[in-house]
Amino acid sequence: MHISGVSFDRHTPKHGNLQLHITHHCRGYFREFFRPSPLFTFLELFSVTQTWRLPPLSSCRFSLYVISEETFSFNWLLAFREKLTCSWSLIATVASLVTLVSIVHMFLFPSVPSFDYFGYKQVKDSCIPINETINVEKKHILPLNATFPADLHKAVVYRGAPWKAEIGQWLSACSSVATTIKVLEPISGKKCEDGCSGQGICNHELGQCRCFHGFSGEKCSERLELSCNYPATEELPYGRWVVSICSTHCDTTRAMCFCGEGTKYPNRPVAESCGFQMILPSEPGGPKDVDWSKSDHENIFTTNGSLPGWCNVDPVEAYDLKVKFKEECDCKYDGLFGRFCETPVLSTCINQCSGQGHCRGGFCQCENGWYGVDCSIPSVHSSIQDWPQWLRPAQVTVPDNEQVTGSIVGLQAVVEKKRPLIYVYDLPPDFNSILLEGRHFKLECVNRIYDQDNATIWTEQLYGSQIAMYESMLASPHRTLNGEEADYYFVPVLDSCIITRADDAPHLSMEEHRGLRSSFTLDFYKKAHDHIVEQYPYWNRSSGKDHIWSFSWDEGACYAPKEIWNSMMLVHWGNTNSKHNHSTTAYWADNWDQVPSDKRGNHSCFDPEKDLVIPAWKRPDVTSLTLKLWDRPREERKTLFYFNGNLGPAYERGRPEATYSMGIRQKLAEEFGSAPNKNGQLGKQHAEDVIVIAHPSESYHEDLASSVFCGVMPGDGWSGRMEDSILQGCIPVVIQDGIFLPWENVLNYESFAVRLGEDEIPNLVNILRGFNETEIEFRLANVKKIWQRYLYRGSILLEAERQKSAFGHINDWAEKLSELSDDDDVFTTFIQILHYKLYNDPWRRQQTNMKNETGIPRECLLKV
Repeated sequence: MHISGVSFDRHTPKHGNLQLHITHHCRGYFREFFRPSPLFTFLELFSVTQTWRLPPLSSCRFSLYVISEETFSFNWLLAFREKLTCSWSLIATVASLVTLVSIVHMFLFPSVPSFDYFGYKQVKDSCIPINETINVEKKHILPLNATFPADLHKAVVYRGAPWKAEIGQWLSACSSVATTIKVLEPISGKKCEDGCSGQGICNHELGQCRCFHGFSGEKCSERLELSCNYPATEELPYGRWVVSICSTHCDTTRAMCFCGEGTKYPNRPVAESCGFQMILPSEPGGPKDVDWSKSDHENIFTTNGSLPGWCNVDPVEAYDLKVKFKEECDCKYDGLFGRFCETPVLSTCINQCSGQGHCRGGFCQCENGWYGVDCSIPSVHSSIQDWPQWLRPAQVTVPDNEQVTGSIVGLQAVVEKKRPLIYVYDLPPDFNSILLEGRHFKLECVNRIYDQDNATIWTEQLYGSQIAMYESMLASPHRTLNGEEADYYFVPVLDSCIITRADDAPHLSMEEHRGLRSSFTLDFYKKAHDHIVEQYPYWNRSSGKDHIWSFSWDEGACYAPKEIWNSMMLVHWGNTNSKHNHSTTAYWADNWDQVPSDKRGNHSCFDPEKDLVIPAWKRPDVTSLTLKLWDRPREERKTLFYFNGNLGPAYERGRPEATYSMGIRQKLAEEFGSAPNKNGQLGKQHAEDVIVIAHPSESYHEDLASSVFCGVMPGDGWSGRMEDSILQGCIPVVIQDGIFLPWENVLNYESFAVRLGEDEIPNLVNILRGFNETEIEFRLANVKKIWQRYLYRGSILLEAERQKSAFGHINDWAEKLSELSDDDDVFTTFIQILHYKLYNDPWRRQQTNMKNETGIPRECLLKV
C-alpha cells in the first residue's frame, strides 16, 4: 500500500472541521469505515458506511476528521496501526499530515469536543491479497471505550432509563447492537409408557409422565387418596381445623369439599365453615364463630326455602330473595362463577395452555403432540405450522424416510435468536400445575380469573407477579429448548401457591415442619433442586450460578435452602440484613429465624451482586390509563408528600404489632400524621401539603398523581408502594435502611427517587422542601420515562391476544395498554439485565469457554 495523493478541503461551516483526504491504492476488499457518531454528528469518525469490492490497484478513500493535536496523537495512530495490516511508511506519512493539519486546525477551529467522547472502530484486513477469499459483513459497533453522557447523578441513559453508569454504558454500547445467532432447537419425541394412562401429560424430552392432581406413578396409574380432614377424635369427629375440612363429600383427588351426590347441585363447593354450625355472638354486632365439631347438614342440605340452605338452593330463586341461603358459604373454587357457583367458567392455567390444550382447574391437559406446563413445547408429533412464535421461523431437517427404522424421536430446528437464551425447566407438576389445580381459593397466587362471560378479571394479588414473569418467560423469543446453548436456567417453583396452600390439607405434611410454612416451602425448593440435579446435567457446570429462582413471599429468599444460594434470586424484598438482620414478619408460621441452620445455611435474604428485586404485580387500572396519571404535570401536583397505608396500633384497624413495618410507618405517622389517631392526635409536624393517613382512600391513584413525593416503606416485609408511586408518576421517597427496591441495584435511583435514612424521618419535610424546581422536574421526567418498567405490560398483552384469539374481542384494559408507546416493561428490563450480567458477572469472566457465537462485538467481551 502506498500514498498516491493527498488533498485538503474545507468542510462545511456547519460542521466546523477540516477534512483530510488520503487516497491510496490497495488490493482485494476494502471497507470504508466512516458514519455519523451516535453522540456528535458533526464529528464523523470511524464507523461503517459500506463495503466495496475493488479491483486491483483501484483507488480507495480515507476520510479523517481532525480534532486537535493533543487528542489526535501519534499514540492513537499506533493503536490504529494494530488494526490495519499496512506498512509503517503509511502510518508515518499519515502522522506527519495529521500534525500539519492539526496545527492549521488549531488556528481555525480552536474549540472542539474532546476525543474522549469517541471510541474506535475495529477494522480488519483493509489491505488483503487479491487471491484470498474473505467475507466482510457490515456491522455497526459502538465500542466500550466510548464515553456516554451521564446525567447530574452519574446515570447513563439506555432506552430512556437512567442506569448505573457501568451498566448503562455497556447496554448502550453492546446490547444495542446485538445481532441474532443461529440456535439448534431440539424437538423431542420420546414416548411415555401407556400414554400416562390418560391421567397425565408426557414430557417428550425425558419420556416421563406428569400426572394430574390425585394420580401418581410412572404411568400415572396409581390413584391417590387425599383426605380433606385430619383423623377424627371423640371431640372432633371431622378432625382438627384445616382449610379443606369437610362435613359433606370430599373429592380425594384434590382434597376439596363439595355437596356431593343426592343433592341438586353436587359440584357446588362446601368450603371451610360452610358445612359447620355457627356460634352466634354473645352481644349485638360481635363476630360469629364456628363449631368445627358439629356439621350443619340440616341447613345446607335443606329444601325448605325458609331455612338457610346451600346444596339445593336454586340460584334464580335466591337472587329473587324467594329462599334463604347460608351466607358463610361461598363460591371459592376456580372454574365456577356466580354467588352459587352456577356458571362453569375458564380456570386459570399458565398461559391458558397456549391454545394447545384444555385447562382443567389449573393443570394443562395438552393435545397430542404437545407438552410442558403450558402446552407450548412441540414434539415430533406436532404440526410445524402450529409452533409458537418463539420457535419461528425455523428450518427443520427431517430424517430421510429410507433411514428411519422406527418412530422419529428427535428433530433439529434452526432458529435465529438473540442472547440471552433461557432454558425453562419442565418440572414435575408438584411445583406448579398441581399447586394451581389444588388451590382452595380462586384468587390465591394468580393475577387473573374469569367471569361468567370468560372475560378476564385481574386480581389485586401482589404475588401474581410470579405467574406474570413465568408466562412471559415461556412465551419469550429468548426461550430455548437447547440446554447446551442456554445462558440461564429458570427453575419454576411457585412458592406463592405453596405458601397459600400450606394449610389446605393434611397430605401436605405441615406437621413435619412444626407448622412453619417457611420450612415447608424451603423443602419444596430443595426437592426441585434435587430433581434438576438428578435429571439434567446443567446445574453442576456452574454450581447453579447460572440458574434463576423466584421467591415471591413477604421476606423474599430468606428461607432459600443453602444448596441453591449460588443462584440468582428474583424477589420483592431486597433485605441485605445489614441492619434488619432477622425475620420481621408478624406471622409466626413464616418466620425464617426458626428454620434450622442445617437447612438454610447462613445466607442473607438478598445479595445485590447476584440477585434482583422485581416489581410486584399491579393490575392494569383502566381509569389511571385513561387519565394518564403517570403523565400529570408538575403544576397539577399540589401535595408535597403523600402516604396512605396501615400505620400500626395507634390507629383504628391498624396492625397491632409494634414490629409492623419495623416501626418505620409508625415513626412517620408520629411526625406527620394528618388524620387523628385513636387518641385524637395529629402528627407533631402536621402540614397541609403533607398527607399521611391510615384509612383507605377511594381516590388513591388520583391522590398519588396529585403529589410530588410519595412514601415507600415496608409493610409486613415488602409492600407495593414503590409500584403505586411510579405508576402514578410520583417521585418515590424510600425509607428502609439496607433494603433494596425493584431494580435498585441496576437503575440509578438518585435520578428519579429519594432515599432517606430511617433516622431522618423527623427531618423529611425539610429535606423535600429543599429540592429546587429544576431537580423536581428532572426526577418527575425520569419517572415518566420509566414507569412501564414497573408494569407487567407484556404479560397483560399476552392475555389480550389470547382473549382476542378465543373470543374475537378486545377488553378496555387491552385497548388502553395497546395505545401506550412500546416502552420497555418489567420483562424487557429483566432481559436487558440478564444480557449485561451474561458478559460482566465476575464468575462468567473467569470462564474460558465463553460462547463462540454471542451476537455482540468482541470488544464487549473484554473487561473495560
